[in-house]
Amino acid sequence: MKTHFILYVADQARSTAFYSAVLETEPTLNVPGMTEFSLSEGTVIGLMPEAGAVRLFGDEVTPPVAAGLSPRAEIYLVVKSAEAFHSRAIKNGAREISGIKVRDWGHTAAYSIDPDGYVIAFAEPTI
Repeated sequence: MKTHFILYVADQARSTAFYSAVLETEPTLNVPGMTEFSLSEGTVIGLMPEAGAVRLFGDEVTPPVAAGLSPRAEIYLVVKSAEAFHSRAIKNGAREISGIKVRDWGHTAAYSIDPDGYVIAFAEPTI
């Protein structure tokens, strides 16, 4: 099974640049209407312009921004060097909401909000 998580974004180019810098990787697909990054074997995060979601779903779904919803979702990534990933996110335009801390569920994690309103957590197991 291959799993795709698709984020609806206001500006595909801006979000592509943000995730390329933060993840330190280039997209595996980058065409008008969709950008994809491989997170691990079988797991992909995609970036679709909100206009594409509107074309796909029509009036059946209200885009989160139009509905006034924020935060939109959380992306929780367990990585090596959570602090380095978090720092890159802040440097590239994310807004910090909780710095690097030992959390009570066994991870050291930091949280920020990306340019489209998604919460991003970078975590690593606490030793």
